[in-house]
Amino acid sequence: MRAALQEARRALDTADVPVGAVVLDLAGRVVSRAHNAREELADPTAHAEIVALRQAAAAGGSWRLSESTLVVTLEPCTMCAGALVQARVTRLVFGADDPKAGAVGSLWDVVRDRRLNWRPEVLAGVLAEDCGEVLREFFQRQRPGYLG
Repeated sequence: MRAALQEARRALDTADVPVGAVVLDLAGRVVSRAHNAREELADPTAHAEIVALRQAAAAGGSWRLSESTLVVTLEPCTMCAGALVQARVTRLVFGADDPKAGAVGSLWDVVRDRRLNWRPEVLAGVLAEDCGEVLREFFQRQRPGYLG
């Protein structure tokens, strides 16, 4: 999670919401790392998770990431939750809950839906306070007076 937090902090100097993600292999080595880049790339799909999954697939030469862990600082949205299921990610680790758009328990629970053919293991709340602090810092800069 600390590597994902580093990525999130890199985004603090951009216009993008600071979410960071890393993909780890079975040995725990970082295969890819990314932060949100929607503003930078003018791409609505350039969430940290999607960018990291694309990089990991390219590095491994396969869209199947079934021997990997996705670590992300914020609970994935429906798009990202669907993508990690489609990529066959084995484990999802995330930090802060996202009560407004979270799809791993907050609003929906896409990754544990029994109707799907792949359900990753989920570990939630890892360094949640640290992950939330990066977001609060960003929104305080964007909106003076924001209390988060």
